[in-house]
Amino acid sequence: MRVAPSPALPQQTAAEQVRSVLARAVSLSLTLDGESYDLLGAHTVGARGRITLHPPADTPLADHLADHLARLPLGAPDVRLDLTDIAPTALRDRVRARVALTGRLAPAAPGAPAVPGAPGPLRLDLARVVLRTHAGATEVAPGAYALASPDPLALEEAALLSHLADAHADLVGDLVVLAGARLPHGVVRTLPLAMDQHAVSLRCEYGEGHCDLRLLFPGPARDAAEAGDMVRRLLTAPRCGHHHDHS
Repeated sequence: MRVAPSPALPQQTAAEQVRSVLARAVSLSLTLDGESYDLLGAHTVGARGRITLHPPADTPLADHLADHLARLPLGAPDVRLDLTDIAPTALRDRVRARVALTGRLAPAAPGAPAVPGAPGPLRLDLARVVLRTHAGATEVAPGAYALASPDPLALEEAALLSHLADAHADLVGDLVVLAGARLPHGVVRTLPLAMDQHAVSLRCEYGEGHCDLRLLFPGPARDAAEAGDMVRRLLTAPRCGHHHDHS
């Protein structure tokens, strides 16, 4: 007898995941001509996901970029930006996703006078976007990336998860119970892993290995206050009404 498959749980698209990673990232790695540079607080993300770099003046990277930009238009440098999305809680394996964006850099304000030692703001003309998670690699079309929006909880997620782990460990334990018999025995520790407008995810660790449990909210959360309310509603809703997934 065949069992009808469960309906897909609401979740972020790959493009929305990329936009969410970018929204909360404060650092990235830039690779140019085979050399990598770590940048902290040196990028902004504008409308439609437009990325602008603000390279620090009088650095090896600034000199490297200035050399390319002096040869525009042929000198427009091809670069790759790499970002790593790390869980804010003390998990055994904290890397949740990696994002790679490739494209060409060009002056954000064409015609602006050059400043010695400072290439000025540079926009990334995006050519390729790749998202890598535990489920594998997904290529995101630049058009889909531009049309997507970050999750509404992206900027507040770290504070929400840290508060849940530090101040409400009892609630985390209660949430694990919602998995019932579907969760294998032998869990030694459970911590919040992720949260988006649709669900909260928990990392259940064993002596060796782990599994991730995603608990769907009763409804979408538009901000931190609603996210807290949705967690409480998860614990008080009828048990048969819960939807969850684990991997």
